[in-house]
Amino acid sequence: MDRNLALEVVRITEAAALASARLMGRGDAEACDRAAAEAMHRAFEGIGADGSIVIGEGREGAVERLWVGERIGEANGAAAIDVALDALEGATVCATGGSNALSIIMIAERGRILACPETYMEKVATGPEGRGVVSLEKTPTENLRALAEAKSVYVEDLTAVILDRPRHDRLVEEVRRAGARVQLLADGDLAAAIATARPGTDVDILLGIGGAQQGVLAAGAIEAMGGTMEVRFRPRTSDEASLLRAAGISDPERVRTAGELVGDNVMFAATGVTGGHLLSGVRFFRGGARTNSVVMRSRTRTVRWIEAHHHFDFKPEY
Repeated sequence: MDRNLALEVVRITEAAALASARLMGRGDAEACDRAAAEAMHRAFEGIGADGSIVIGEGREGAVERLWVGERIGEANGAAAIDVALDALEGATVCATGGSNALSIIMIAERGRILACPETYMEKVATGPEGRGVVSLEKTPTENLRALAEAKSVYVEDLTAVILDRPRHDRLVEEVRRAGARVQLLADGDLAAAIATARPGTDVDILLGIGGAQQGVLAAGAIEAMGGTMEVRFRPRTSDEASLLRAAGISDPERVRTAGELVGDNVMFAATGVTGGHLLSGVRFFRGGARTNSVVMRSRTRTVRWIEAHHHFDFKPEY
């Protein structure tokens, strides 16, 4: 893949973030999501890539744009790539003015991203210190003790982020008994998962069950940042289990690593819509706005943090 694609796709996440941020806090999650998807779709038109969406906004016929299987970009002999995206991760968060809403794109060589349906997966994610240390084969208590030892800190110094859901009641109780601190998330475990691999975020480990497609997207960033992530699918219904089989995933309970989900040559870009664990949100000023983004390449482990100042009189209309 052309390394410049990484900087091209961040322009697309910026466009989606700017569009959805206009509607932040107005209580209409559908409008936020639609604005982000429309802006992202238009921005893709100028990208030189033969892209095929493998994780998108939904199935063809169920959504108007950015559906799974849609071809995007201006091919013109460009290398074939797979695209996983979420024009607005956290539409409800954006609509209510909450934290951790992001616009995200991940690209990889054709056939490398695990194209999974909308279901759930169990996850554990940490920064580089957790490589070879934490695993879904261990209990949460064992993982906390092993991570604390690897970081040369006490378990009491660790912070675990967990989605605030009834299914996690026993998990939260165990983590607290082990001595670690718990930060409960209303939404947005994707941003929190990635934040475990960024120094200085005060987030040490992500535990629990969340969206599978969000898990694949997070895996791309964690792979690029040198962190570690393990997952296994947890379908809630027989219909979701059937969707996994239809997608060619016959062993959903097998533990998978980040590399197995996305391959070893990934480019990842995200722009903050609302502030949170990973990025600051869009801030408007007279005649423009400021965005905060991150761009990563797993092949080189290059991570760029970008603050962009957009002056609308001089920018394309997305």
